Parts: sequence; C-alpha cells; structure tokens
Amino acid sequence: MPLQASGVHVRFGTNVVLAGVDFGAVEGEWVSLLGRNGSGKTTLLRVLAGLLEPDRGTVSLHGEPLGSLSRRQIARRMALLPQSGGQVRGLTVRQFVRQGRYAARGALGMLGDSDDDQVREAMRATGVAEWADVPLDRLSGGQRQRVRLALALAQDAPVLLLDEPTTYLDVRHQIDVLELVRALQRERGLTVVAVLHDLGQAARYSDRVVALRDGVVHADGRPSDVVDARFLQDVYGVSGEVWWITTNGLLKMVVVPD
Repeated sequence: MPLQASGVHVRFGTNVVLAGVDFGAVEGEWVSLLGRNGSGKTTLLRVLAGLLEPDRGTVSLHGEPLGSLSRRQIARRMALLPQSGGQVRGLTVRQFVRQGRYAARGALGMLGDSDDDQVREAMRATGVAEWADVPLDRLSGGQRQRVRLALALAQDAPVLLLDEPTTYLDVRHQIDVLELVRALQRERGLTVVAVLHDLGQAARYSDRVVALRDGVVHADGRPSDVVDARFLQDVYGVSGEVWWITTNGLLKMVVVPD
C-alpha cells in the first residue's frame, strides 16, 4: 500500500483523539475520512502527512517508516493540500506554483527563474496557466484553491492528501475543485486521501469512506455498502433515510432527514 497506518494513538492532554486507528489506502483509490467535528479525522490526516507524531503506532509511505524519511523525501512521494492558506502577497501564480518543485530541485535549483515541465503541466492541468503572471492575492477563493492544488501537483507525488478542500468555497467552486481532483486522480493514477464534511460529496467522489467516531474507525468500505440510516445515526447523530438511486448509469445517494 502507498500509505498505511497501524495502531495510531494520539492524545492531547487528557483528551484521547485517536485510540488505535488502522488505516490503509491502495494505489489509485480515493479514500474520504468522515465524522463529526472532533472525531479525529483531521488529526489522522496530519499523522499521515507526517505533521504530527503519534504517541503510539506507525505510519509507512510506500513501505518505508514515515519517521525515517526527510521532509524532502516525503514531499517527493506525498503532497498535501491544506484546508486553506494565508494570503501570499508579492507572489504571482507562477512563482507560487514553482515552490512545489523544492523537493525535487533543492535550494540551489530554486534560485533559477525558469519553469520545468512539472510546473507547466500542473498549471495546465488545473486551468491556472492563464493567470500565471497574476498576483495570487488578486484571485478569488475558488481560483486560489485551484492554484494551491497546482502547487501540490507540481510536487509530482503519487499520493495526494486533501484537508477539507472545499471549505470557504461556494457550491459551484466546491464541485469544480472535486471534479478536477477526480479527473486528475484517474488521469495520473493518484492515491487520494481527503477529509470531507459533506456526506453527499464523499459518496459521489470516493472509492471508499472511512468514518471515525470517538477516535476509532466506526465504518470502512464503499459508500454504497456502509452509508445507510444506521450510519447516519451512529456517525452523525442524524435520524433519517438513505436512498441509493441510479441516474444515467451513476449511483447517487439521497439523504432524507426525519
């Protein structure tokens, strides 16, 4: 497996956030982490990204212990799209995306002012090439999120982690970003692990969902196999019905609250 965790425990003071979580993502699949606020999904993503060391447990990236790898080694294999980024003043889109090549080019290689193939392809694939010379702080929230995705893709890493990638975006831009990620996943064979709040979006885009409750894995499987009325109640505390319907050959989920 490209990314695997075993027996992960995380405690903040007296609060146990993760209590022995096992997780794995196979090559080329999209796994979405679900759960209420405080269930541990963002903490698990930070552990998987190497940003937080667990109190107990192990994480491996392409078969190697994450703790044995340098940040540059991790960045060559795994990219992270954070929930949001602060305003970056003074950088154009091109200059910002170019930062994604640090892991491959190193400090000296970054001194040049030329793009490489990965930078050009990342901007093309995410549709931001036309903004290459536009200052990042002049773009809308949806446009900036596309640029952040371009930066992550410029790393040319086979594993992509997404931390609530649609936060602060309107519905149209949410769909744009998720459709783009899915297209890139299929085109490049990316392994995607995403924290998502919207159950409908998770059902639509994920190959698999992993739901956390009270710091442990409550459910793990294909959305159509695990998301039902009992799932709604246990994971989200919501009473209702879940209908799975086929429209134009696509399986879709409809949630009807009581």
